[in-house]
Amino acid sequence: MNRVLIAAAVSMSAVGAAAAQAPSSDKVPIVAVAGCVTEQPAGTWLLTSATEPVPSIANAPPSGQPYTGPTTGKSRVRLIGISEFDLPSHKGHTVLVKGLYVRATPVSRLNVTSVTMLATACRPPSK
Repeated sequence: MNRVLIAAAVSMSAVGAAAAQAPSSDKVPIVAVAGCVTEQPAGTWLLTSATEPVPSIANAPPSGQPYTGPTTGKSRVRLIGISEFDLPSHKGHTVLVKGLYVRATPVSRLNVTSVTMLATACRPPSK
């Protein structure tokens, strides 16, 4: 009888482990977005004139590798999880931000994993 209980426990553990490893459809995507760093009241930071998010990895681009994608767009994204990234030093700069993208209305959020400066000034939004 103990062998049956042990076998059942092992079988249930295997099912639980498989379920834990199954990919979730609720996975938050990691994206890259370029745009202009702006500060709103109460310490809220936005990426304005932002490009549409594109799939990416969380890390900053390799050092010395130039960014060749678009730098302006028509979107706005609220930046969260920013304490490590010294956004005040990037205020008014065009940057490439990577992070976990949370689609929301009226403004989506980007939980930041890296910030890379692209230009020391912001360009007008693309048309």
